[in-house]
Amino acid sequence: MDPVWLLVVLTVAIALLFDVINGFHDAANSIATVVSTRVLSPRIAVLWAAFFNFVAMFVFHPRVADTVSKIVIIRADDPAYMYVVLAGLIGAIIWDLLTWWWGLPTSSSHALIGGVAGAGLAYQGASIIYWDKIWKVVEFIPLAPLIGFVCGFAIMVGIFWMFRAWRPSDVDWLFRKGQLVSAALYSLGHGGNDAQKTMGIILALLVASGHMSVTTELSLTHWNTAWIVLSCHLAMAVGTALGGWRIVKTMGMKITKLKPVGGFCAETAGAFTLFLATHAGIPVSTTHTITGAIIGVGSTTRLSGIKWGVAQRIVWAWVLTLPLSGLVAALCFRLAQAVHPGF
Repeated sequence: MDPVWLLVVLTVAIALLFDVINGFHDAANSIATVVSTRVLSPRIAVLWAAFFNFVAMFVFHPRVADTVSKIVIIRADDPAYMYVVLAGLIGAIIWDLLTWWWGLPTSSSHALIGGVAGAGLAYQGASIIYWDKIWKVVEFIPLAPLIGFVCGFAIMVGIFWMFRAWRPSDVDWLFRKGQLVSAALYSLGHGGNDAQKTMGIILALLVASGHMSVTTELSLTHWNTAWIVLSCHLAMAVGTALGGWRIVKTMGMKITKLKPVGGFCAETAGAFTLFLATHAGIPVSTTHTITGAIIGVGSTTRLSGIKWGVAQRIVWAWVLTLPLSGLVAALCFRLAQAVHPGF
């Protein structure tokens, strides 16, 4: 097999593996509230989330994929760019697995973007980076949880007012049903934003290898790109179905205790934030988003109900994700250079 094709096939396989890991790492984001309120069992919840992760490809235009494919400047006549993509993926996967093992709900999105940027910096320095794309991602590190927090708080207050005359048992019954809808919406937003990141990485790889042009647009209606869209959403769905119970316990049970009405409000707020970001083509952290929404909902009753020590630990993980995944990816790129000094 041609060495370029071998590298392309290997990197695509690793990209889809990253999507699977992303799915089970971020499964907690989609199901934490619906499991912690005991509306669904963990097994049924992950299957519910996986289905809506998959069908998201029929709902959202691939604007996020376009953003991610342009994190670094790609030149089709330089095979080293394929190693930049490969090293970025490996760096992101290593960081994701470490934080999954530690039970930290960090961002797979930021790990991927930090990884590609770190590998790019190791290759040609700051000139290779589209800094406007990076700053857009960095801006939404605080904005995504803040929007989730505000929306979660506002929706919860509105629900309190609308149903103030209802009996608690009736409210509980209604929002147990409602959480099926809100969890589906959140999983739809999760699949729409996260699967597109891997789509963008594969597109960048194929541009670097000379198999696609920089003007190529991902679409289900074009046979040469439909396989990218389909495979990434399928890999995300499979990963979600495998679940991520370690992080579910942190997200849904350690931050604050939720009732079905709170779970509904948190998921709805998170879904709104993800829909907004995906429409704007901004790759955000689904972890940041749902965490902010959960804290916003919990804050409507009493701030002491929030376990701020857990939240602080999560924030530190967020802060460290971009630089540390970038560092791991840079080391992977240097290792590739040592093995293949010709590029």
